[in-house]
This record gives sequence, C-alpha cells and structure tokens, in this order.
Amino acid sequence: MLRRNSFRLPRHPASVGLARRRVRDHLADWGHAPDGRALADAVLLVSEPATNVVRHGPLVEREFEVAVTALADGSCLIEVSDEGRVEPRLRVVGEWEETGRGLHMVNHIAAAWGVWSRGRHGKTVWALVPANA
Repeated sequence: MLRRNSFRLPRHPASVGLARRRVRDHLADWGHAPDGRALADAVLLVSEPATNVVRHGPLVEREFEVAVTALADGSCLIEVSDEGRVEPRLRVVGEWEETGRGLHMVNHIAAAWGVWSRGRHGKTVWALVPANA
C-alpha cells in the first residue's frame, strides 16, 4: 500500500526538528518499526535538505514543503521542496571544515537521491530509503 503525506513548515531553524518528528510519526503510524533502521535513516535524511532550505533558501521564502511516502515494498521516499533554484551538489570538504558534509551523508545512506526541478517554482530534493536499510 502506498501512503503519502506532505506538510509545509516555516523557514526557521526549529522546523528542521519538526520535520524529523513529523516524518518519524507518519512512518511509525504506517507500520514502520519505531526502532527500525529504515525509519531512523528517513528521519536523519530529512534533516539535510530541510537544513539547507533554512540556511540557504531564498530570503523571501517563508515556508517550505516536506513530503514522506511509504512505498509498498517498505521503502520510503523523502522530499523537501523550496522556491530556490540552486541545486545542492556534493563538494570536497576539508578535514577541518565544519559544514559541507550533509550531502555526503545522504549519498551514503540513501539508495538513491537527486533533485527535481519545479521550473519557476524551485526544486525538490529527494532521497529513497530502502526497506532493508
């Protein structure tokens, strides 16, 4: 069975934690084990694009959207959409740098991830979390 929920959050640092909590609650309500690795990975993976929106999103944007989809095979899709058009990219990070490692984490944990253009409406950063993560 396919289940999907999307919600909008204010572009504020506290929204990153709220995004994690809502993704966790939806997946748990849909039958994902609360102590399962797939649920934990999905919660972790929503943090990176949500943080990027809060830190780097367009200043005029007041909200962003988060969607979580539970797929029939037990995997889940995490999506974070904003009005920004600049796509996040993996970059080389120096040993002593304090930022820039988030997409490397996404790349390591997700089965796949990417960016969908929404044309003049910005972009969606997505990550697929496998059921047997």
